[in-house]
Amino acid sequence: MRVAGIMSGTSLDGIDVAIVEIRGRGVETIGFESFPYPAALRADILAVSNTTATTAAISRLNFALAERYAKAVQRAVQRHGVVELIGCHGQTVYHEGGRNTLQLGEPAVLAERTGVPVISNFRARDIAAGGQGAPLVPFVDYLLFRHARRRRIALNIGGIANITVIPAGAAAEEVIAFDTGPGNMVIDALAREYTGGKQNCDRGGKIAAAGMVRTGLLAELQRDPYYRRGAPKSTGREQYGAEFVERLKRSGASLPDLIATATVLTAATIAMGIGRATGGKIAGVTRATGATRTDLIVSGGGVHNPQIMAHLAGFLPDVAISTSTDHGIDADAKEAMAFAILAHETWHRRASNLPSTTGARGPRVLGSITR
Repeated sequence: MRVAGIMSGTSLDGIDVAIVEIRGRGVETIGFESFPYPAALRADILAVSNTTATTAAISRLNFALAERYAKAVQRAVQRHGVVELIGCHGQTVYHEGGRNTLQLGEPAVLAERTGVPVISNFRARDIAAGGQGAPLVPFVDYLLFRHARRRRIALNIGGIANITVIPAGAAAEEVIAFDTGPGNMVIDALAREYTGGKQNCDRGGKIAAAGMVRTGLLAELQRDPYYRRGAPKSTGREQYGAEFVERLKRSGASLPDLIATATVLTAATIAMGIGRATGGKIAGVTRATGATRTDLIVSGGGVHNPQIMAHLAGFLPDVAISTSTDHGIDADAKEAMAFAILAHETWHRRASNLPSTTGARGPRVLGSITR
């Protein structure tokens, strides 16, 4: 079955469309396209995210985003061939893990414009069943990366960073996953301000490289109880959006210094999360081969920031770090691919949450079908 997966994450950098062919448990990527958000649309999304926006603004954006998703899918289909199903994550504008969540992008509009059934609203059923509603990608990480003899940790650095810890030879119920904290979100917001809107991210980590890490501020930020809370847990723009950025700016540090500090915070909290998830037992090598026992497989926009990657290597010297691209899964496409796979599971009425990672009372078939 050929499925299109649509992902637009908390970084607000645009719409990713992955077209995959799924045969049984085999997944082949047919094509991947990314479509940046226009500045005005990004501003509209920010205006309704974690704010007291009007219902009119939310309703209009719900339909406008669906039109944009439909055009993105149509362009991807023109380049890579027709699809039989669409999985659309939608644009998260509010997420309160374990309580409620809201993703915009009206599936009826998307189905009408493309003539293809749409699976959407993936997170709500998990929350209804007592879960966090996130992360959902660990189901796919387990399918793609599990290994009989090596522990695998799949790390996605999008707006928020999240990890999936897959012990060697693990059963699905042994997987641990959670959001570690900020990914690119804080860095991106500071970079936009520093460049006057000319850059939406710290390209190549150059601004961070020119700044100085404010160690006192970093230590203060790392004391947030979230980083020491046990899984399951999830976070988002509600914690790391505009209010968090304003808190950083009140420190009086220069923007390059704040970007350098936020960059280290991302890497440090990922390492803290990995340490908690593994009980600190991550160091060491196998006696037979001298190889590390743990693979860290990184995807998402953060793989393109050499500062983040260098800091990760420094914090995790006993881990073999690679990207998902090195394992045959495009690092930029993985999240969109994941929602194509999740949609395929829903279409076949199979559960695709992992209760061990979300805290739900049990496996659930996720999402709503719009034909």
